[in-house]
Amino acid sequence: MKIVKIKGQIELLSGLHIGGGDDTMKIGGINNGVIKDINTNKPYIPGSSLKGKMRSLLEWHIGVVGIGDGNPFNSKLLTNNIFDDKEKKDSAETLLKLFGDKKGDKDSAETLLKLFGDKEGDFGITRINVGDCLLNETSKDMVLSEAKYENVIDRKSGTAKHPRQIERVPAGIKFDFDIRIKILDEDNEEKLITMVKKGFELIESDYLGGSGSRGYGRVTFHISE
Repeated sequence: MKIVKIKGQIELLSGLHIGGGDDTMKIGGINNGVIKDINTNKPYIPGSSLKGKMRSLLEWHIGVVGIGDGNPFNSKLLTNNIFDDKEKKDSAETLLKLFGDKKGDKDSAETLLKLFGDKEGDFGITRINVGDCLLNETSKDMVLSEAKYENVIDRKSGTAKHPRQIERVPAGIKFDFDIRIKILDEDNEEKLITMVKKGFELIESDYLGGSGSRGYGRVTFHISE
């Protein structure tokens, strides 16, 4: 086994909002803040957010979302007749190797155990490890927060109502990403790395974080290593 590292920066092209789960409401203040490092109080991009978005978009790209009943794709679904297409099956298997194959990833643990048991799927350990993306050194002295007003338009009167403030990390800020991929003896290294780069491309064409339909979360990836 060897471990391949992919490092670089995520540059924000528009404001980014990844919620911090703070349910404290301040009168006249931010209604929905971004996630921040508890020690530095500076924003960051959780590795889980980047990994989850990448996997979701890759599942759409490969064409396996429709057979999963809304759940992450797993090897139990490889019996579907759409995988008579060898290229599609090969891509699906590469995805399972890269992101893991926990069969039957359900909200209910009882349902998971009933349907699939508690064992890893057919493709072994998860190959990808996505670290939290911390602020790049060049961005630490920049303005790191902006408050954007959102509202709802009354369809009859045409007036705005229910105003609220959403916190965003502004365009121009950069975060460092560090992704590591385990390459096992039986793996095709090129296929795994190519899929990660395809994930970057899909996120660049879509968005990261929340409120993408309103223009939030447009980013570009700069691979440095």
